[in-house]
Amino acid sequence: MAARTIRIHREAPAQPPSGAPCNGCGVCCLVETCPAGRMLFRTRQDPCPALLWRGFRYDCGLVATPADFIGWLPAMLAGPAQTLFHRWIAAGKGCDCDIELEH
Repeated sequence: MAARTIRIHREAPAQPPSGAPCNGCGVCCLVETCPAGRMLFRTRQDPCPALLWRGFRYDCGLVATPADFIGWLPAMLAGPAQTLFHRWIAAGKGCDCDIELEH
């Protein structure tokens, strides 16, 4: 695989080891859009259009504020959408990003 450059916020936490809890480093979403994002945004481009910088970490906008990214989503479905996206991206299941960063 050819080397690529991604831009990570300078205050982002360091990438955790594989299997460790997510710490919001953002590497996975900066490198590739997840299947849910590909379906919604119709792109594989990086970074994911729903990736949010929260001042000290990255978060998934589809989990945090789905209506901001799905304009047609009724307010009453925001909670179920958050639950669905949380499950689809396996949030809280541990880091599965095997990208090796060079500094």
